[in-house]
Amino acid sequence: MNRRGFIKAGLAAGAAGLLGPARLARAQTGDSLTRYLDHLPVPPVLRPGHGTNRVVMTEFRQQLHSQMPPTKLWGYNGIYPGPTIEVRAGQSVDFQWESNLPLNHLLQSAVDHELHGANMGAPEVRNVVHLHGARVLPHSDGFPEAWFTPGFKHTGPAFDGKLYTYTNGQPATSLWYHDHALGITRLNVLTGLAGFYLIRDDQEDSLNLPDGDYEIPLLIQDRLFNGDGSLLYPIVTDGTQEVWIPEFFGDTVLVNGKVWPHLDVEPRKYRFRMLNGSNARFYHMTLVESTKSGQLLGNKPAPVFNQIGTDGGLLPAPVKLTELLMAPAERFDIVIDFSDQDGKNFVLTNDGPAPFPGGGEVVPTEVMQFRVSKRLSGRDTSSVPKVLNPLQLLSRHDAVQTRDLELSELDRDSDGFPIVGLLDGLRWGDGVTETPKAGTTEVWNLVNTTGDAHPIHVHLVEFQVLERQPFSQDFWDAHRKIQYTGPPQAPASNERPARKDTVISYPGLVTKIIAKFDLPQGTHASPGQRFHYVWHCHILEHEDNEMMRPMDVIA
Repeated sequence: MNRRGFIKAGLAAGAAGLLGPARLARAQTGDSLTRYLDHLPVPPVLRPGHGTNRVVMTEFRQQLHSQMPPTKLWGYNGIYPGPTIEVRAGQSVDFQWESNLPLNHLLQSAVDHELHGANMGAPEVRNVVHLHGARVLPHSDGFPEAWFTPGFKHTGPAFDGKLYTYTNGQPATSLWYHDHALGITRLNVLTGLAGFYLIRDDQEDSLNLPDGDYEIPLLIQDRLFNGDGSLLYPIVTDGTQEVWIPEFFGDTVLVNGKVWPHLDVEPRKYRFRMLNGSNARFYHMTLVESTKSGQLLGNKPAPVFNQIGTDGGLLPAPVKLTELLMAPAERFDIVIDFSDQDGKNFVLTNDGPAPFPGGGEVVPTEVMQFRVSKRLSGRDTSSVPKVLNPLQLLSRHDAVQTRDLELSELDRDSDGFPIVGLLDGLRWGDGVTETPKAGTTEVWNLVNTTGDAHPIHVHLVEFQVLERQPFSQDFWDAHRKIQYTGPPQAPASNERPARKDTVISYPGLVTKIIAKFDLPQGTHASPGQRFHYVWHCHILEHEDNEMMRPMDVIA
């Protein structure tokens, strides 16, 4: 969105009249904390059993850095991040997500009662869990209006029962679960309501990838803190809503709920399940050799990233990369080989502009550190196979419909401050316009008319990225038709061939994706029956302010 520098200026100067000087004057910046002091924690694993598996949202305190007081958080089963849920492909499991949260929001001053979902007397504390990337029926998808309050005392208009069934009818992959309540997702996720969900299968088992202690999830998020260690979420008091800000950008990076941690590794291969769980931040990351204290050592060679998987699971073949660009909600499955790096240290650095790609806001330049400091416990027999999991590409010739879908924003005339973000010019409450027929293939042209990149997430399906192409903004504005101004641009090597559920839509480009809208295997449907899902921008501040649309898949 088109404003720049308002949070950065607020942190530097108090932002009188913008972000609340009393709150920001107490802000504890990340630079005051010693980097790489604390070990990287690894969330415990939850393997669901038969019957109903209960997971409870609670409020608690957790120390996020050894130089900070414990921070009050919300989390699943009393931890941040929540437990890593592991299942087998084809293993159907039942969950009941419950809330024992307080009735007042942890970030109460940032609750905006003018946003959709919050402007009709909805309770301040409301939650619904979305298993991001799962192929499930609507009652288990975490529809934004299917929220519930502590003790299920109140429920949203789309609430359809307490039981969620995850059939896991898809290949091995890294999913994640997070809050998805309409109009308040940005705040609920920032409190700590997120965790990994891993599906395993026989194909993955056969590949001899690093596993056990050598397979580690990495949930990357940014935060701001007050001087007392509490979470800080800035507000705007003279914006275009009550207190809503266009994006949240923190000056401090946490991995698995720890501020700038380090991980001691053996000189061998490790598999990292990486997730960008930030509200709005894109990360552009590289590995740079450093001293143990974290001083960067310049352009010395560092291990490459062997990317073996993405949102929808394993790639057909590994892709070697020296840099990673991750949008919010994207997952990268990475193998790093530290075999020849005994005694060395490497920092995962970041220089991704915020907002992306234009910049203007604070950018934390480091994420975490790897220390090749442990003795090899045994011979490394793991491998990175040349063939991982074949993928059949969808054909445009099979598409029964092509949709041109605009990404836009309305800005205040006086200063360009955003009023609202829209998908295809419509708001959440407008009638459903995306109605793919079950079992058919469609091409969606995402026409980005804004100044920022948007990570677009489509529920239910795994799509494939076709290409990107520049277009004439003037022609689009005049005729609402696409006039291309340059040749197609091939997707990045880790975007195609690949299964994706979140894609970066760059400004000034039409991003083309193709998807087959299959309902979950075994679904019994009547002709014409509608199955309710959504698609949206995964910048959480955007989806909370109208940049989300309902979608009906019709049997």
